[in-house]
Amino acid sequence: MIRIAQFSDLHYSEKHLTEADRCFTYAIDRAIAIKVDAAVISGDATDHALDVHAPAVERLARNVRRLADHCPILMLQGTYSHEPPGTLSIFRLLGGRYPVHVADRIGQVALTPDGRWIASDGWRFDQAPNAMRALFSCVPTVNKAAVAAAVGASAAAEAVGEQLGILLRGFAPSNQAARETAVPTIGVSHGTVYGCLTEHGVPMAGFDHEFTTGTLFGAQAQAFMLGHIHRHQGWEANGRRVAYAGSIGRFHYGEEGDKGFLLWEIGAATARFTLEPTPARRTIDICFDGKPDLEAIQAAVHAQGIEGAFVRVRWNVPDEDRHEVDRGAIQRMLHAAAEVKLEGRIVPVVRTRAAGISQAATIADKVRAWAQATEAKAGPLLACLEALQVRAPEAIASDILERQIETAAPVLVSAVAIALPALRERAIADATPKLF
Repeated sequence: MIRIAQFSDLHYSEKHLTEADRCFTYAIDRAIAIKVDAAVISGDATDHALDVHAPAVERLARNVRRLADHCPILMLQGTYSHEPPGTLSIFRLLGGRYPVHVADRIGQVALTPDGRWIASDGWRFDQAPNAMRALFSCVPTVNKAAVAAAVGASAAAEAVGEQLGILLRGFAPSNQAARETAVPTIGVSHGTVYGCLTEHGVPMAGFDHEFTTGTLFGAQAQAFMLGHIHRHQGWEANGRRVAYAGSIGRFHYGEEGDKGFLLWEIGAATARFTLEPTPARRTIDICFDGKPDLEAIQAAVHAQGIEGAFVRVRWNVPDEDRHEVDRGAIQRMLHAAAEVKLEGRIVPVVRTRAAGISQAATIADKVRAWAQATEAKAGPLLACLEALQVRAPEAIASDILERQIETAAPVLVSAVAIALPALRERAIADATPKLF
């Protein structure tokens, strides 16, 4: 039995440094405290290409070295946009008590009883080492561009999955042989499993994903450790297990589930894991279909408690109402939050285009086409158009004023009738002689 701490998707960078370093530091402290035998970082240790003098590089190297002083470490190449090729090479040079093995090519690596790594010359061992504490089969991120160049862009997505399935089945004889000698077998890879859920609860369906659960179990490894998807989840079949550790921290709003690292306990015929939570930041989303409701925000503040949380308020408003949102009031209500992010989506005014209006011969025809497209009544519009064409502006203005007077006259008569008795009494009172 071997105990392995699996960390994944650390995403060290200037943007995520506070969250990543706090959570990874806590995770390493915990792993050392429970005395794990080895550690695996299953890809995306960094978020993007970093300069060597960047604070994120120093913090990450410091923590990896601290872990290497406790146990052997295997670091897997992650997504190329996050970890450009060669990014992990520096970690081979840290010089801790135990070595750091960087798995940047497809292959197998054996962990010896004294904590050393022995890598296969090819994609697998022709003859496995005699003394092994555990056998790892490593499949780093696949370069889909290289596959597309070989088989064509249209066939690349399916070709990647098919070839990985063949590769993983190729590991099965080595893993079965190791299991017969009571050696734990572990697979490590970085990619997407068909049907898994993202951190936002979206199922990953399609033909462009690297793995299925069937191809992963086809490797016959007792445990398969995965990176890339930020949500912890797992699958089980005949005592063998496949699992994503998820990201070490919460780097985006709306992420579901707990964050942490996996503590694996793996034997030749058994595998189990538990999620060890990290102190990831708490995020709260408050969303509105229309304008933000300040009372609803206040209720959310009392119900959820926002002190120290990262709060995002989102709303949708028409373009003409965009200035009615009081951003300052929202900020004041959420002052206890660690961060407040306001995201207002402005719904633009949509104008219906009347097909063929430019080909209409007369203005009247254009009006009829517009009225049909907007479901308006064309009659009153055509009457106004005719008046503009045959009457003088002064005559049109005079008619409008006369109609306004005619409309206002009954109202004025009614007002005078109501007020007249009161005015008559006031006049009589003013005319009566005052005795005192």
